[in-house]
Amino acid sequence: MPDLEPETRAVLRRWESSSGPLAIRARVVLLVAGGLRDAEISRRLGVSRQTVGTWRHRWQIAGLDGLEQRPRTGRPVTVDEGEVVSRALLAPGSSGATRAVARELGLSHATVAAVRRRWRLNPDDSPAPQVPTRPPLPCAEVWVMGLYVDSVRALLLIGTRPPATAAVADTPIGQDVLDGLDRALVTAHDTPAPPAAGSPDTDASVRALTDYLAAAAESHPDIGLHAVMLWDRGEEPPAAGPHGRAVTWHQPPARSTWRSFVGAMAALDSTRHPESSRRVYLDLVAALERYGRPVPVTWLRETVAGRLRGGPATQGLAQPAQSASGVNQIDLGSFNECVVIEAVRLAGTITRGEIAHRTGLTQQSVSRIARSLLDRGILIEDAQRRGTSGKPRTPVRLRGSAAHALGMHIDPEVITAVVIDLDGAIVCTRSRPVAPDTAPGEFVEQVAELGRRTLEQAQGAVRGDGFLGVGVAVPGPVDIASGTVLAPPLMSAWQDLPLQYLLQERFPCPVIIEKDSTAAAAGERWTGRDRRARDFAYIYLGTGVGTGLYLNGDLYRGVSANAGEFGQLCAITLGRVDAQGCPEILPECNPPFSVPDLAVRGGLDRENATYRTVAAAAAAGDPAATAAVRAVARAVGQGALGLVDLLDIDLLVLGGPFFTDDVAGFYLEEISRMVNDFPTARRLRRVDVEPSVLSAEAAAVGAASTIFHATFTPRLRGREGQ
Repeated sequence: MPDLEPETRAVLRRWESSSGPLAIRARVVLLVAGGLRDAEISRRLGVSRQTVGTWRHRWQIAGLDGLEQRPRTGRPVTVDEGEVVSRALLAPGSSGATRAVARELGLSHATVAAVRRRWRLNPDDSPAPQVPTRPPLPCAEVWVMGLYVDSVRALLLIGTRPPATAAVADTPIGQDVLDGLDRALVTAHDTPAPPAAGSPDTDASVRALTDYLAAAAESHPDIGLHAVMLWDRGEEPPAAGPHGRAVTWHQPPARSTWRSFVGAMAALDSTRHPESSRRVYLDLVAALERYGRPVPVTWLRETVAGRLRGGPATQGLAQPAQSASGVNQIDLGSFNECVVIEAVRLAGTITRGEIAHRTGLTQQSVSRIARSLLDRGILIEDAQRRGTSGKPRTPVRLRGSAAHALGMHIDPEVITAVVIDLDGAIVCTRSRPVAPDTAPGEFVEQVAELGRRTLEQAQGAVRGDGFLGVGVAVPGPVDIASGTVLAPPLMSAWQDLPLQYLLQERFPCPVIIEKDSTAAAAGERWTGRDRRARDFAYIYLGTGVGTGLYLNGDLYRGVSANAGEFGQLCAITLGRVDAQGCPEILPECNPPFSVPDLAVRGGLDRENATYRTVAAAAAAGDPAATAAVRAVARAVGQGALGLVDLLDIDLLVLGGPFFTDDVAGFYLEEISRMVNDFPTARRLRRVDVEPSVLSAEAAAVGAASTIFHATFTPRLRGREGQ
């Protein structure tokens, strides 16, 4: 515990001299600050170690406020069950989570356990929760479907459906999002003045609410709708929804405030359903923050839940074929096995002694792990090496055919699918064009069909027990937690498409969604071996320019897995902003558009102005084409300069479908000049700018490599948040 501030110490001394309940708490904190252990403090003060630990913990969390709250060391008079539920769900676990929640809220373990049983949150209680609203919601799977707030009333719209096997979200929304939702709701609650009964505001509220329920019924026709009234300052709301669909009305649970009930439902939804990600609730918070009279909040979530049983999100989608057998995954038993595989992969061919030297493992450990990997067919022995003395050494290498993965890249114009082996070699590849206005249902089926045909083509090379999964590279931004493609450029028809979960219904194996530039970086790292063993940024020239970052031995994805957005960095570096001060979307960061446009402006024949023809003309020495390519390369180089200075890296890799052989030299030359002539620390480092080791299918190969990366790369943390 850090030293106490003089003002804080004075307050604690004053409390210590009092005879009230704060005296013991102040003495505990003062003794803790003096370096004493809990056992010694307990002996000196004559209190239990649990009491000492409780007040030490509350002091560390909330300071003086933590000591003042709940002056009784016993249990609070009332228990807010909504708060208990949200805290328990956002710290999931067994008895450890229950103890932590009880300690944090000042409750007994038995009280927290009783609340969990009442809501049927324990796996053994029920396949679905029981929400004790008045009257209770049915024992069913529940989703937060919407929120309505106006100057008269506010209600939370809950969707229910009979319980089924529910996935568990990897990334609950988090307490920070719940706190933001609570603040926004309190602001909305306190903003409007209640109108008189029968006033125009009240009549308008009823009409707006009726329209809102109509929209909800139309958007979610296969889900039972329940409206939980948070507050009401007007007349009785509509008793039924439109189209003959009844909307059941409820009040929050008697043992919860409306504020804690909203938090509990959001936590319950987000931890039961992977599609209920942080993004859904951040959208809700943003809608609330825009609230202002006379415009109500009429938030309805996207139609994701409907996909589970043929709702609107899956209309027109063929039902997935049932697989006769599952997929056996390669089981790596330890972190050290991944370390050995990584050493072999980077080196290509390496002896056991060299592995021990590189990894710091003992010779015995390396021999044991290598023998296990050889027995399982992941490694294979190479020809013996004879030295000047001693026994011949037998190097090992990865067995390429031991594992395969399918990678797919979704572009506004074409879908590409590849199957690669453990060495990164392409076994087969297929592609098909796609129209940007293709309906979502048809589009998903096209992606799945291309993947199935590619796997069929590779059937002779792929062993059933060595097929690890499907990686899909998509344009950003993408919501990794829910597997949703948000707003891809030039693909407006596919906005908010839950692609990962739709594909998981069609492939009996793991499916990973990754941003295309990040996937390309993963493929570069995997295929590049020792040449890509240090930190680097992959500049991906596609329909837009993005970057994939490999930092500190792993992919860097950022908080939302959308790190590497490059266009705004270029705009800021070039000083290109709009009238509101927002960085412009630079045309130079869209090479297939900007290169032909600049070439035509420079005098090139418009009829021949496509990216490919301009690139060929530049390679042949045409002045207009050359100037166009160099202008785009310089703009990208300005952004790369900011990237190099920001991250202090010394390797940039260029690749992507528009980094073609005929213009590669122009990009390499211009960007290399920018990042070496102008950085602040140019005297301390030389930045290498190199072409990618991957082919034109960089994103598809990278998407498949993300499967290998997730399986074999040694990491001490999970995939989320990297």
